[in-house]
Amino acid sequence: MPALCRDCLTAFETGARCPRCRSPRVVVHAELNQLSIAHMDCDAFYASVEKRDNPELRDKAVIVGGGTRGVVSTCCYLARIHGVRSAMPMFQALKLCPEAVVVKPRMSVYVEASRAIRAMMEVLTPAIEPLSLDEAFLDLTGTERLHGAPAAVVLARLLKQMEDQLGLSGSVGLSHNKFLAKIASDLDKPRGFSVIGRAETESFLRPKPVRIIWGVGTAAQASLEKAGIRTISDLLRWDRVDLTARFGSMGDRLWHLARGIDMRRVNRDEKLKSISKETTFFEDTSDGDLLDGHLWRLAEQVADRAKAKALAGRTVTLKLKRSDFQLISRRHSLSDPTQLGDRIYRAARALFDQVGDKGPYRLIGVGISDLAPEAEADLSADLLDPNAGKRAAAERATDAIRARFGREAIIKGRALR
Repeated sequence: MPALCRDCLTAFETGARCPRCRSPRVVVHAELNQLSIAHMDCDAFYASVEKRDNPELRDKAVIVGGGTRGVVSTCCYLARIHGVRSAMPMFQALKLCPEAVVVKPRMSVYVEASRAIRAMMEVLTPAIEPLSLDEAFLDLTGTERLHGAPAAVVLARLLKQMEDQLGLSGSVGLSHNKFLAKIASDLDKPRGFSVIGRAETESFLRPKPVRIIWGVGTAAQASLEKAGIRTISDLLRWDRVDLTARFGSMGDRLWHLARGIDMRRVNRDEKLKSISKETTFFEDTSDGDLLDGHLWRLAEQVADRAKAKALAGRTVTLKLKRSDFQLISRRHSLSDPTQLGDRIYRAARALFDQVGDKGPYRLIGVGISDLAPEAEADLSADLLDPNAGKRAAAERATDAIRARFGREAIIKGRALR
C-alpha cells in the first residue's frame, strides 16, 4: 500500500516508520497517489504567528483576543486542552485557563503571513480557492507531470516548506471532492495529513453525526432532529424527493453530501460575497450598554477585515438571536460602499434601534455585503451628518497609528463597554 513520510518526503510501501529517517509521521492509504482535491488549514493561525514572533510564548497557553470584556478570537492548542474556544467570552476563557497569556490581534501581521503561504500555493497549482486568511482548497489534478510527484507528495512538501521558511504549521485533507477534503483536514490536527478515498467514502460517513456536514449549525441540527435525523445513516434512509420536500434546497444538498457527492469545483474566481463577525454570549443579555459595545467592536472588526482585503460593502446587516433561538435579521443599503467602522456601526445601531425588541439575546452579529473595491469606498459626503468627514479622517489616522504601534495604541471608549 502506498506510504509517504511527511518529514523527509520519502515514498515507500506500507510501514509504521519511514525506512529512510525512521520518522513515525507516515501517511498510508490505498488511494494516496490517486487523489488530488485538498483542503489546507493552518493550525491555530493567529496564535501560531504570535508564538513564532515571540519565542517566550512557545510553551505557554496563548489566547488571541480582546481584554477581560472581550472575546477569544483564537487560541493555541494548549489553551484548547483547558476548554478555551473561539468566540468564548474572555472572562470565561481565563477562568478555564488562568495561566494563559492574552495577546491582542495584529491583523496586518496575519495578512502578511497569509500572503506568504498563498505565494507558496501559487507555485503548485493555479486552482486555489481561499476561504479565509488561513485556509484554502487546492486542486492539483493534472499537475503530476509538472512537479514530478503525485498531489500527496506536493502537499506534504508545502507543509514542510511552511514550517521551515515561515515557522507555521498546517493540516491537509486529501480526497476526491471539496466536502470530504475539508472534513479530512480536521481529522488529525495539528500538523495533520488525512486521506478519505473513494472506496471508503460511504463507510466513513455512515456513522458520523449530521453536524459534520459543513453549514449544518445548531438551528439546522434541531430541525433535522425533529425529523429523527441525527446521523448520516439516518439521512441515507430518506428518499431524495421526500428530503427535498421537507427541507427544501438544504434537503437536496444533504441527500448528495450524505453519499459523499460534491460536484463543486475548486474555483479560483470565487468572489467573497460578504464580511461578517458575530459573537455568542456566555449568558443571554438585554444590557443596552453591553450590546452597544459589542456592536461597535463587531463593526470595527468587520471594517478591519474589509480594509485588509481592500474591499468595501454597500449593505450593512444586523443579526440578532433571541434566547429562544429566534433569529432576527435587518439590512440597510448605504448611498455608497464603506469600509469605515464608524459608518458600519452607525448603520447597525440604527437597525438595532428599529428592532424595538430589547432581548434578551444570545447572539449578535454585524456584516457588510454587496462588496466593491476599496477605490469606490466612502466617496460621497453625508450632507445630513457634517461631522462624518471628520470621523472618517480620525479613523484613517487611527489605522495608521495602530499599524505602527499596535492595536492598543488607541482604544475607543465605546469598545470598553
